[in-house]
Amino acid sequence: MMIPELPDYLTAMGGQPYIGLIIALFTFTAGLSRPFSGKLTDTIGRVPVMAFGSLVCCVASLFYPFVHVVWGFLLLRFLHGFSTGTKPTATAAYVADIIPENRRGEAAGMLGIFTATGMSLGPAIGSYLTMSMGINPMFFVSSAFALLSILILLNMKETLVQTERFRFSMLKISRSDLFEPRVLNVFVVMFAVSFSSGVILTLIPDVSKTLGIHNKGLFFTVYTIASLVVRVFASKSSDVYGRVPVMIVSSILLALGMGILGVSQSVWSFWTAAILFGFSWGLNTPTLTAWTIDLSHPDYRGRALATMYIALEAGIGVGAWWSGWWYGGKLANIPVAFYVSSVLALASLGYLVWWKRTHRTVVG
Repeated sequence: MMIPELPDYLTAMGGQPYIGLIIALFTFTAGLSRPFSGKLTDTIGRVPVMAFGSLVCCVASLFYPFVHVVWGFLLLRFLHGFSTGTKPTATAAYVADIIPENRRGEAAGMLGIFTATGMSLGPAIGSYLTMSMGINPMFFVSSAFALLSILILLNMKETLVQTERFRFSMLKISRSDLFEPRVLNVFVVMFAVSFSSGVILTLIPDVSKTLGIHNKGLFFTVYTIASLVVRVFASKSSDVYGRVPVMIVSSILLALGMGILGVSQSVWSFWTAAILFGFSWGLNTPTLTAWTIDLSHPDYRGRALATMYIALEAGIGVGAWWSGWWYGGKLANIPVAFYVSSVLALASLGYLVWWKRTHRTVVG
């Protein structure tokens, strides 16, 4: 809901040179908190960690209207990242606990349907509220939705069989908590494909304005609707054809979409790229989640999912920071950022083709 409006909000404070940090700081904190969320998900339970993530989102959203200096805004973005660093890890582990092994890809796809629905409605609603009522009501509505998620969590039964009471000593992270080596391949692919998301989140609002599209959230709405369609009709695809073949298709679509954004900046190419980007993410997110669960040990499922999300946050964060730095307010620099995203998508494609040739497994 906030993403499309935050660049202008920060610019109005005099922070235009820092727009790349809007996403980069958020994802940096999210990545930083993943080892903790993975460990806590496997010890105190899935539901408490999910509730913490929603609470952070609720409180952080309430504070934006009261922050009017650049350093304060960036600090709030840094703290807000703890929400994304905790809730998705626990949510994915919760779903993995209740879903049969042979339907993991389908389950991840169905979970993604609800994620995509929120992501498709949020940006458009946020921009509409900002245009009609001002930006502060948008922040308050965002906080209200986070509060609603907390209320829902209160009625959910914990799925972790053996839980422990939280102790501050649990926040001590060992080297083994930082990374799950079983999912190294997922980590590599996730980083390569998520770089483009950081670029999209950072640059698309300004590209929208140059094309005369006043609602800066419409690109996000179009691509998430496209991803929603894919999840509805192809959620079982990785369960049937394997994780790697589906990821190969996803990487091709991503490379095409980002390449089109770089080559042409017309309105029609803009929407075409949004659809291709959405198709790609509709395939790769549930597939990589299911692949992570396939490769992980049941006792360390939270850690494995945290490792996957670290790659996601790192890719988005690096993509956002680099593209914001490269852009520097000069529209002529934008196409290169899209080209680099396309090249990284092709790199993931090459890695996946190599993996498929050297590893003949049921899920791969």
